[in-house]
Amino acid sequence: MKKYFIALLCLFCLPAYATTVVATINGKTVTDADITARTKLMAYQGNISTDNRRVALQNIIDDTVKLNYAANFGINPSDKDVDKELSRMGLPALSENEKAIARDAVRANIAWQIIVAKTVLPMVDISSADIEAEKAELARERGLPIDMTLVRLIDIPQEIIDKLEKPKSCDDAIKMAENFGGSPQKFTAKQYELAPDIRDVLVGLPTLTWSKPVNSDVFLICSTKTSKEYGNLNKIIKQNAEYKQAMFMAEQQLKQLRRKAVVVIKDERYKL
Repeated sequence: MKKYFIALLCLFCLPAYATTVVATINGKTVTDADITARTKLMAYQGNISTDNRRVALQNIIDDTVKLNYAANFGINPSDKDVDKELSRMGLPALSENEKAIARDAVRANIAWQIIVAKTVLPMVDISSADIEAEKAELARERGLPIDMTLVRLIDIPQEIIDKLEKPKSCDDAIKMAENFGGSPQKFTAKQYELAPDIRDVLVGLPTLTWSKPVNSDVFLICSTKTSKEYGNLNKIIKQNAEYKQAMFMAEQQLKQLRRKAVVVIKDERYKL
């Protein structure tokens, strides 16, 4: 009897959060243990937040909403596809509950990608202006495979910079610099080979126009030429722009689906 009493006492000493119902989503219960499992999955994926448990609950809500919505289209990723993705992620050994939460997360992600591809992407309309904007962003971030012939003036005093005028040609720019006592450098480089601070001032700079100073150096673009690497860059950029717009539209759609979901938060700590 004494042993039975001790065992019963230990049972009541188990952490209350293990089975505490935190919320319901369209009638489906979410426990504190589910939240813990989702935070572990987030950590394995490198997603760490200062508000991990609330973010984990929001992720579980999104998983449920996505799967419910996908079911309307008959979309239900197979166990084989889910297991393949879990294997690719290289997760450590998981408990049964952690595995169930991970499977829901992966299944929801696959289903949502299919939804976006089938229902959102066909509505995306990318203009030439969108492509140019995407190209400019790419140029600033990483540079484009464009050969740029440049003139560089090194360590130029501000009073000389103020006297530089717009040249008529690249040779005219070199003579102008030499007249001011400088030793201009002329070279050709691909845009993506340039240092980020130099690239920042050259992207969008018209040809035969002196740049603003970069660490007391001034640049001028003589000419530009697309290299062989340029290839299908416009096509790739268009695809990237379409993807970004599709993701934005999908997020707006997800927000609407969240509002329609019946979510009841039962634990004050998780009020969203």
